[in-house]
Amino acid sequence: MEQKICCVCHTTVGEEAKTIGGRWYCEEHYAKVTRERKGIWQSGIAEIVAVLLFVALIEIIISWTKPALSGTSLLLAGIIMALVPAVIWMIFFYRQDRLEPEPKAYVLEVFLLGALLASALGIPLVRDFFRVQDWLGQSTLTNVLGSILVIGFVQEFLKYAAVRYSVYLSTEFDERVDGVVYGTAAGLGFAAMLNINYVVSNAGVDLRMGMIRIAITTLAQASFAGISGYFLGRAKFEEEPVWWLPLGVTIAAVLNGVFTFVRGEISRVGLTVNPWNGLILATVVAIVTFIVLYYLMRRANKLTLAQAQGA
Repeated sequence: MEQKICCVCHTTVGEEAKTIGGRWYCEEHYAKVTRERKGIWQSGIAEIVAVLLFVALIEIIISWTKPALSGTSLLLAGIIMALVPAVIWMIFFYRQDRLEPEPKAYVLEVFLLGALLASALGIPLVRDFFRVQDWLGQSTLTNVLGSILVIGFVQEFLKYAAVRYSVYLSTEFDERVDGVVYGTAAGLGFAAMLNINYVVSNAGVDLRMGMIRIAITTLAQASFAGISGYFLGRAKFEEEPVWWLPLGVTIAAVLNGVFTFVRGEISRVGLTVNPWNGLILATVVAIVTFIVLYYLMRRANKLTLAQAQGA
């Protein structure tokens, strides 16, 4: 007789053990996999709102005080702004997810791994190996394909890898929604490093323009990483086909590339640049993404519970 083993904790389970997608679960982990954690979704929406409020706050401060920063002070101000969105998310996430928060060390490690992969591979590949800055704007077709096949796939695969080859293999990854949690953490780390690189490479940036760009990058990178995280969460706890995870990365990469292209198109007004249009686009993308992920996760849980009751 085949021995039944919980796919999370690897302990032997009894004859009455429940299954999801052909995988066995002990009572504890079956309950975890199928429960809803509203705090995570609330923290996601709170993060979007808080980032927008932070942009508004910086705008007000600049308008009232008209700071004349330069040199090191301007550089430090830009780096601090680049890190603020991630700090905001951490605060909201742990306040909302009080019942059973993810281990802080794991979330921080995935965040740092996302930042490290962005610095070690993401930025050098896009900027130095593919040199997109030299050819991306040559034509509309080149722009679209380059944004998807180079920028989109490089960034989304690295964020996916930050989760897939780290915490995904741990027993702490014990719920479907953990994929979204850790994916978002990887995306925020990736975004933070992109933003820091942007600030440092320009030896400091205009505070108003810099804050808007930082907000856009944060909202977009976290949203797309959440998509591949959803596919990771489903893959760990259900028997999905071999193309399931590549599909998740592909969807995230295509959306990333399309966003990059559209943002560039709507931000240019004649010979000037209007970053506010890009911020509006990023906000809409982030809100729609989290709503869709919430619906899909809730639907998956309901189907699982319905199947268990009908068995």
